[in-house]
Amino acid sequence: MSTATELRKNWEGRVVDEQFPLRQWLGGSDHSDVFLTQRTGTGSQKAVIKLIRTEGLDEAAQLSRWASAAKLSHPHLLRLFECGRCMIDGTRLLYVVMEFADENLAEILPLRALSPSEVSELLRPTAEALAYLHGSGFAHGRIRPSNIMAIDNRVKISADSLRQIGERDKRIPATYDAPEVAATGASPASDMWSLGATLVAIMTQREMQIDSKGGSAAIPYQIPQPFYRLAQLCLRFDPRARCTAGDILSQVQSETFPARAGVSAKTGQTHIPQARPKRWIVVPIVVAAILIVAWAGSKFMGRQPAIPAAGTHTAPPSTPTAQSPAPFSESKKPAQKGIVRGSVLQQVQPDVSRSAQNTINGHVKVGIQASVDASGNVSQAKFVSAGPSRYFAERALAAARKWKFTPPQVEGQAAASEWILRFQFGRTNIQAFPSEIKP
Repeated sequence: MSTATELRKNWEGRVVDEQFPLRQWLGGSDHSDVFLTQRTGTGSQKAVIKLIRTEGLDEAAQLSRWASAAKLSHPHLLRLFECGRCMIDGTRLLYVVMEFADENLAEILPLRALSPSEVSELLRPTAEALAYLHGSGFAHGRIRPSNIMAIDNRVKISADSLRQIGERDKRIPATYDAPEVAATGASPASDMWSLGATLVAIMTQREMQIDSKGGSAAIPYQIPQPFYRLAQLCLRFDPRARCTAGDILSQVQSETFPARAGVSAKTGQTHIPQARPKRWIVVPIVVAAILIVAWAGSKFMGRQPAIPAAGTHTAPPSTPTAQSPAPFSESKKPAQKGIVRGSVLQQVQPDVSRSAQNTINGHVKVGIQASVDASGNVSQAKFVSAGPSRYFAERALAAARKWKFTPPQVEGQAAASEWILRFQFGRTNIQAFPSEIKP
């Protein structure tokens, strides 16, 4: 992290425009920073504020873009609220306040690729939002994993980078940008290229490579159909030859789309998606299954709570779990041949004060990756996503270090393992969602 970024991170505690407190620094770049804030005029609604430096920027044009984007309304488009100018420590800034998202897709990709069923669930809302923008005269301009988000299990794309179709900017083209965007400006066709590049990244965990001789991008053959074909249609060098958001919607809405998912583009053979986690967001069928398990479990377990609000909980391996998975939670993978999966032996819940819990509106979510040794003890724990609150993040990390596990068996021998522990803090309870990711 640069010295300049460290200095801007210290802006925590300042108030922008006398109404938006900078609660916590969430991230940034050389040109912008994002903080957790609150909209005090709306019942202290949690939100995010983005601050951008004005050097070389047409301030009036940028404020006009944000004001226009704030007037748009779509269930899969992140809402923009207020925008304006401010000054902090002699630095002239523009700010935009927007809807708070629980997590973004870029936080998942370091852990795993998405399965075909998860990509199917993602494509429809993303294409719907893009079709709405294109029909309204806008291009998104920045489709990439970090700008595809989840809010209460609903997929939304960011809205702070929207431009009128054909409008150019001075930024240097990035990995997910179409080849022509610097010359022609943002367009529906350039958004489709970015969607294709995103599709490659989320199914392979690798950014796309360009094949300049072939007239299209080099798409990995391990991407199953129909996604391979969709990526081909998006990643054509000729913008006029690319598919549209409407074409994507026609594909995902067809009755044949789910049946075709999982067929290799190279061999025509069906992949086995069971070898991968099957969730990115809460799929309705899975939710229904969980509810049935919860109902059946309640008949046998009486009124015992699934996870206590504090303290230590020992989980018998045979006890069914009646909780719904947290957004972006990892499903448990079936064991490979010769491997017996590990299990949670003892859960330790974060030590959180009642007064702190009373400040929560909705949920605070924290993800921890835990390295577990062959004896079942946590040897190392680190954040996957720290969430918006340092207080809850630190307590989740401290609790994760105290968990105990029954180690997995590899060829009959106890082995080390890796787990993702998702903590969800609510005003009335604290839930934990463990998932073994290795071996």
